[in-house]
Amino acid sequence: MKKISGNTAGLKATQVRRIENLYHHRIPPETIISPPLVDEICSLSVETKRQIGLLIERSGKIVRVIVGDNQKIMLPDTSDYKTPPGRLKGLRCVHTHLNDESLTRDDLTDLSLLRLDLMASITTTGRGGPGNMHVAHILPSPSKHGPHQFLAAEDPKNPQINCIELIRAIEDELSNYQALREVGTGREKAVLVSVTAAPKKQALGSLDELRELARSSGIEVIDTIVQHRKKINPKFLMGTGKLEELTIHAMQLGATLVVFDQELNPSQIRSITDQVDFRVLDRTQLILDIFAQRARSREGKIQVELAQLKYMLPRLATKNTAMSRLTGGIGGRGPGETKLEINRRRVRDRITRLEKSLANVKKQRGQQKARRAKKGLPVISIIGYTNAGKSTLLNTLTNSSVLAESRLFATLDPSSKRLKFPRDTEVIITDTVGFIKDLPQELRVAFRATLEELESADLLLHVIDAANEAYNEQIASVAKILNELNLNHIPVINVINKSDLIDSETHDRIISETGGVAVCAKKAETLHTLIEKMEAEIADPGVQVDRHPESDNLYCNENNLLTGSSELI
Repeated sequence: MKKISGNTAGLKATQVRRIENLYHHRIPPETIISPPLVDEICSLSVETKRQIGLLIERSGKIVRVIVGDNQKIMLPDTSDYKTPPGRLKGLRCVHTHLNDESLTRDDLTDLSLLRLDLMASITTTGRGGPGNMHVAHILPSPSKHGPHQFLAAEDPKNPQINCIELIRAIEDELSNYQALREVGTGREKAVLVSVTAAPKKQALGSLDELRELARSSGIEVIDTIVQHRKKINPKFLMGTGKLEELTIHAMQLGATLVVFDQELNPSQIRSITDQVDFRVLDRTQLILDIFAQRARSREGKIQVELAQLKYMLPRLATKNTAMSRLTGGIGGRGPGETKLEINRRRVRDRITRLEKSLANVKKQRGQQKARRAKKGLPVISIIGYTNAGKSTLLNTLTNSSVLAESRLFATLDPSSKRLKFPRDTEVIITDTVGFIKDLPQELRVAFRATLEELESADLLLHVIDAANEAYNEQIASVAKILNELNLNHIPVINVINKSDLIDSETHDRIISETGGVAVCAKKAETLHTLIEKMEAEIADPGVQVDRHPESDNLYCNENNLLTGSSELI
């Protein structure tokens, strides 16, 4: 006899046998449940004062009998029944309700998450007879009425529903909708989620940045969700009910990813992935993925891999002893080093090798600095928030062709060019990796060798995106990172980029707040004042530049604005 699932404690032996005998019933495929079976489960439910549930295959075979309590039943594991795209589980659930109620929230959640063919509940009368049968199925496409379709209440002993025809119709619609979703870019589809106690404007701004990060990573964003909570749930970030809604909503939209704006600790990742049938990423993983895509040089690849391994190490949680090493000898019998421990050891070994490689990179950079020091060439470093226009400014200043695109972290590997000012002053100008709010600690450590290049700079050009409404927050983020790197002693020129995209009032306010120089990095003719200020600062730091009309003759031909070399230094 097949095993009964659920709560059988306290049942009489005769009741257990009657429940086990439910497996012997066969149901016609076109019928949700047969009349004799309706009478039997309702009688058992009233007698035991517990809900009785059945999981039924489309052939009419009962594969699970479940006993709950007087309020609910817990469905057993159904992972043996796969649900390919455009199809349902191949199982329907029929169970009793002791109270005169329709399908509950738990019933509907199970229906959606398990992708059951149908969910049906049969109410019982005080004498053990059947009342009404309530039936629901999932909707193939998103609807403003929710993810479920309720059918009219029926007499369970004389239902008018043809079960097989209804399920086929649902699957046909699911297949058509799935085909429509798959036509297009073929990219990953993500729902972005932010759970925060921050003010609404700040939360929306952070989510907009996450959207840009997703776009930069090649992810198609199909929806965004913001939940404001006074207190963040330490286990799931959001409440369990909201997490269930998120799962159902993402499933309906055809999402393949759920991306959280907050960094998830190892415990939260495990808890959320146990509840969500999608891959779950956080902001840090998304940034690491972008860096992995953009890294081109050997140094950049080493730095990114090191950051990824340091992020992954505490999150390795495979509890599997199947691949354990078995040791021999007295005191050494039984499981030895588990698969999880082997994985962790290999990651630590790889981290050690990468750190040695980065030490060699640091040594090489020290030699490069020494050669530059011998030549006596001043160094100007371009810094700023990601996508502020640093690479574009470098290209325009030096007539070079460093990759520059309007997306976050378009360029990752730093570039150095030789630059000659109109008055024959020669310098080295470098473009560094962009900064971002809450830069992951793993990346900060891994890119220390690159960021240490800023220590040898004689002047910093801080490029500010004037067209971004959150420019003040971006300035604060850059200032925070400079402070952490102890670079506050280096002179800084604020470069207000994209000034052609803002109105005159905003332009004047930003200039007043920052004391910066307004430019459009794409237009060489707008860089005259900046060039004068750079040259004066290099020649005599701290000197205030007074531009004279006759100096415009130096820039009569914008194509000869500066003598730049594409040669890497």
